[in-house]
Order: sequence, then structure tokens, then C-alpha cells
Amino acid sequence: MNWKVKQLRNGVLGSVLCGISVGVFALVSSGADFADALQRPAVQIAQAEKAVLLGAATSASGRIVAVGERGLVVLSDDGGVHWRQAPTPVSVTLTAVRFGADQRGVAVGHGGVVLTSTDNGESWIQRLDGVSVAQLAAAEAEASGDELMQESARLLRDEGPDKPLLDVHLGEAGELLVVGAYGLAFSSSDFGQTWTSWMGRLDNPDGMHLYSVRQHGQVIVIVGERGLVLRSTDSGEHFTPVDIPYAGSLFTVELLSPSEMVVAGLKGTVLRSQDGGGSWQALDAGSSASLTASSLAANGSLYFVSQAGQVLMLGPRRLTPVSSQPRAALNGILVINPETVVLLSGSGVSTLRLGDEERRP
Repeated sequence: MNWKVKQLRNGVLGSVLCGISVGVFALVSSGADFADALQRPAVQIAQAEKAVLLGAATSASGRIVAVGERGLVVLSDDGGVHWRQAPTPVSVTLTAVRFGADQRGVAVGHGGVVLTSTDNGESWIQRLDGVSVAQLAAAEAEASGDELMQESARLLRDEGPDKPLLDVHLGEAGELLVVGAYGLAFSSSDFGQTWTSWMGRLDNPDGMHLYSVRQHGQVIVIVGERGLVLRSTDSGEHFTPVDIPYAGSLFTVELLSPSEMVVAGLKGTVLRSQDGGGSWQALDAGSSASLTASSLAANGSLYFVSQAGQVLMLGPRRLTPVSSQPRAALNGILVINPETVVLLSGSGVSTLRLGDEERRP
């Protein structure tokens, strides 16, 4: 990774991601600020569900768990009608959350933070932070003997624990794969107790930001800036770059099957491949607004949200709006049943019955 180049582009991450979700990644501060926030529990606040929220997931019990700024985690057990805040051990922005088939969940965020929960999101344990991220990168670089990797690891350590993790995959047996800015990628086979750097196995020499990761069976796909698509067919042992007809940032990917994937990102770009990335079909999003997040329903329906506040559903050739109601820029979406989706924005969380009006708690 050419960290000198990445340092010059340091402001690009904030500007691009602030364009996706207002105010979210403008919270980038100095390394000292992050070190403090990594040790300071989130403050309990009134109406936390109206804060800036970025990611949401449904636990096995049907509970909705949403995460966002200042370490906030909010829970709803009635489909998004009422919310309450859960305690967390950090005050950094949390960017994504996932839950498995049991009560286990994982959240990631700024400062290289990974939190895990074994009780449906009621409580959280910190498993990783920016300091340990730098140590993992240094250990991998030292073992490789690669001088460029070693220099990158030194810079990662010297710059402090301020690099954000942006997405996470949680496997059925508690396997974790987290990805983030500047090519950060780390894996755990034991639900976060021990970690291994995957940065060296990704073909990403310029340290492109990694925005989204999904897994379907043994197939893993990671997408990022400058049209970066990396695909593995052996559960992450090896990754191969996938050529796509677009060179802009991709903010989300969904795997409809091991061979079918949809990627989306800047300027309303939506591309679908049905042959593992061998060929691509461009889909019409209806506008040039950046697509910021997606959610795959149990019945296979795929939904997207945009910077222009649109809620869209994937069709054979285009994305179709599912609501005509105007709204602010959207950070995230979660399908909770065939009729209802949860929407996340700078004003908090709301629910939308598909075809009906938006409902706020």
C-alpha cells in the first residue's frame, strides 16, 4: 500500500462518505481523540433513535438493532415502533451491524472498532480497535518480508487508531470478516477472540477503501473505491480482481446466488452479473443520485436507498421506486418483513410500509 499517496487522499474519504450520509464521517478527528473515544462508553441520551444512524440488522428473535454516531446502539422489539438504547463500551461512530441465526451479533466502526454481543444486542464487548489493527498489519508485514508492506504498517501505527471499519460479515459458526478504509481487512474464526490480517491476500496495492463485503456459501465478494471488486470462491483463501465497466466507487454489493451479484455506488451506478463477474449488465437507477446501501429480503427481493432519499427495488432492467414520498439522504435500509423496511438517515430511524407512507417512532 502506498501510504504516502493515501495520506494525500486522506480528506477524500471524509468528503466522499459525507456525501453519502450527511455528517456521519465528518466525525473524523485526531488520533488522540479516537484513543479517548475508544475507552469512553457511549453516553445514554434521550431519543437516541433520532440520532445519526448508519446500519441495522435483525436478530434471530426478530429484534431490530441499529447503530450510529457516538457508539450508539438502539433496539426495537416491536417492528420499529418503540426504541431504547443499549450500552456500549466506546463512543466512536459505528458504521455496520450483523446478526446470525442465534443471539450473536457484531458491529464495526471508526477507530478500527469491532464489538460483539451474545445476548441479542443488550450488551457489547470490544474485540478489536485501531491499536490492535496496526499490530496485526505489522505482524503480517513482518512475516511477508515485503518492505512496502512493512513501511505501510509503520505508517498505520504512527498515524494512530483513527481508521474506520465500514462493513462486516458474520458466518454461521461465528466467523468474522471486517473491511474498511485504506484496504483494512481482518478475519476471525472464533467470534473475535483472535484475528488475522487479510490485507496481504487482497490485490489492492494502492490501499483502496473497502466499503462492503458479502458471502454466499464459499463465495466472498468485497467492493470498494475506483470500481474495485474482489471475489473469492474458496471462503477467502484466495481473491481475484473482477473487471467491471465502471471506475467509480461502489458502496454496496449483494449476492443473490454464488454466481449472481449486484453492485451499486456513485452516480446511480448499478451493475449485475449472473456469471461470477464474467460479464455485466448496467441497470437504470432512474437518477444520478449515489446509491448508499442495500438490503436483500428473504424472498430474494433487493432494495436500495440513495443520497437523494429514494427507496428503490431491483427489477429485470432497472430500479423501481417503491415510495414517492420525498425524504432526506438515506444511509441504510433493512427489510424486516415482506411489507416493511427500516430506513436510516441523519435524522434517525423510520419505518416504511412498502407502498404506504413513512412512519417515524
